[in-house]
Amino acid sequence: MKKKLSLVAVLLLAMTLVACGGGNKKDAGKDANATNKKTTEEAKTTDVNVGFVTDEGGVNDQSFNQGVWEGLQKAQKELGVKAEYIESKDTKDYTPNLETFADQEKNLIVGAGFKMGDAIAEAAAMYPETNYAIVDVDVTAGKDGKKVEAPKNLLGIMFRAQEPSFLVGYIAGMTSETNKVGFVGGQEGNIIWGFEYGYRAGVDYAAKEKGTNIEILSQYVGNFTDAQKGKSITATMFQNGADVVFHAAGGAGEGVIEAAKEAGKWAIGVDRDQSDRAPENVLTSAMKNGDVAIYQVVKDMQEGKFEGGKTIELGLANDGAVGIAPTSDKNVKPEILKKVDEITKKIISGEIKVPYNKETYEQYK
Repeated sequence: MKKKLSLVAVLLLAMTLVACGGGNKKDAGKDANATNKKTTEEAKTTDVNVGFVTDEGGVNDQSFNQGVWEGLQKAQKELGVKAEYIESKDTKDYTPNLETFADQEKNLIVGAGFKMGDAIAEAAAMYPETNYAIVDVDVTAGKDGKKVEAPKNLLGIMFRAQEPSFLVGYIAGMTSETNKVGFVGGQEGNIIWGFEYGYRAGVDYAAKEKGTNIEILSQYVGNFTDAQKGKSITATMFQNGADVVFHAAGGAGEGVIEAAKEAGKWAIGVDRDQSDRAPENVLTSAMKNGDVAIYQVVKDMQEGKFEGGKTIELGLANDGAVGIAPTSDKNVKPEILKKVDEITKKIISGEIKVPYNKETYEQYK
């Protein structure tokens, strides 16, 4: 009864205000519009609440986990969204970490790394009201390589990592004085093969231009966390005559850069500009800008344009998605960078088809 009386009182008061304030309708409308606009803007800034689950490398891996988190930090600052992360210490942490964010009713949960693919697909199926995005996983690819139907609330984000790898391979080949370079991978698989074979093709391109053979040493750490093993592998490559080593090894790549510092040789970083790790020894970096991609995904979701059930693939043609580090001009010769610009245009046009695995590399050769 009290609620009904209150409602009647509110209506009577409203009628009285209209009767008494007829001359201020225009101003009242302005006030209402201003209030509605403010309410809409407030809703816009709080609608998206993101949870980010890292892989074992952690949020400060100086690689793609860190890049994704930097993109979310930018979204917090510029778009007003909320974001937080949980670090995974082991692959067994993926499922419980994803469930933690689902229980917290995040409306976008982001994962990073191909090893999280199965866990995030299961989570997306279990929580259909929550949107998910995963970096470095093609959510439409089955285990047999055939296309599968992905959950409508799951978006895959892939990078044509072979393309910036081709560019740094060319830089490595042109910079090398010993005509022997190295590659250190984290764990073998489709993602890291893209880096390796793109790099190999770029080195070959440089060798052809120089009119000489360039030997490529290659070894895998077996994981993305063992920096000491990454350092040991790289030190051996330097001892065997290599003077430039490119890594695609996540946290294990810290050891690659450390070995370059100690030997006075060149290392090439990955995923983000790693020149800050050793300004005098990081020649360049093959950048896979997870920050750019994730920021755009969050922005699209905020605008009601999240499209799951598919995988987007980003390459040199997508401005800012991949490329070489902006600090490359510090250590790379100007004439080499000029040629890199020309090669970039050829890759974008399709004149150069960059290989992404052993089979396509053999076809490229």
